[in-house]
Amino acid sequence: MENNMEKSVEERIRSLKGRLIVSCQALPEEPLHSSFIMGRMAVAARQGGASGIRANTAEDIREIQKETHLPVIGIVKHNYPDSGVYITPTMREIEELMSVKPEIIAMDATGAMRPKGVSLAEFFSQVKEKYPDQKLMADCSTIAEALLADQLGFDFIGTTMVGYTPQSQGNRIEKDDFAILREILCSVKHPVIAEGNINTPEKAKRVIELGAYAVVVGSSITRPQLITREYAKAIEELEKGD
Repeated sequence: MENNMEKSVEERIRSLKGRLIVSCQALPEEPLHSSFIMGRMAVAARQGGASGIRANTAEDIREIQKETHLPVIGIVKHNYPDSGVYITPTMREIEELMSVKPEIIAMDATGAMRPKGVSLAEFFSQVKEKYPDQKLMADCSTIAEALLADQLGFDFIGTTMVGYTPQSQGNRIEKDDFAILREILCSVKHPVIAEGNINTPEKAKRVIELGAYAVVVGSSITRPQLITREYAKAIEELEKGD
């Protein structure tokens, strides 16, 4: 039975190859914050053609699993006073995620120290020691971080944090025809999942053409307040012109 379960997980992960993963997340301060709403958002994403979901918290993931049966990249965002790492920063968040067993668990892999001064290498070792079969994704912001994550043995390398850290500030994943992504693809042995500021269908198509294992798209699909703001800003520009 265990082998069948492992095979099933592997098959579900393989179903993501060359496909779209939609990030369905809403933080407590956002208008759509609700596990029920995220479950329905995931259903809408599945109906639109998504092959997987990225989601935050066990509660949301449980609802999404029930509603869609799609493979999930799971995270838990939690802020600690002694660290800037907030994407699955400690074993506490790992344990929460293991209660729902997403196919992949993603974590910050930017090199910043985790709470209580734990390094990425130490944390990765802790997780793998307790859950050796769990697939892990590294959310990176630079090529150097991707190389380290690859060496540590992460199952997937993600570009999630490009442009969101001090060391990557000013960088954009799409710059020079996805130069960062292309260099990572040429340098690592593990599959690369493209994520972060991929906000048009054309960009999503391009990263798959370049060799990304899958592409994650979030805000431009699932955060209507941000989508609405882009339309409103465009119209406000007309008013300024008057």
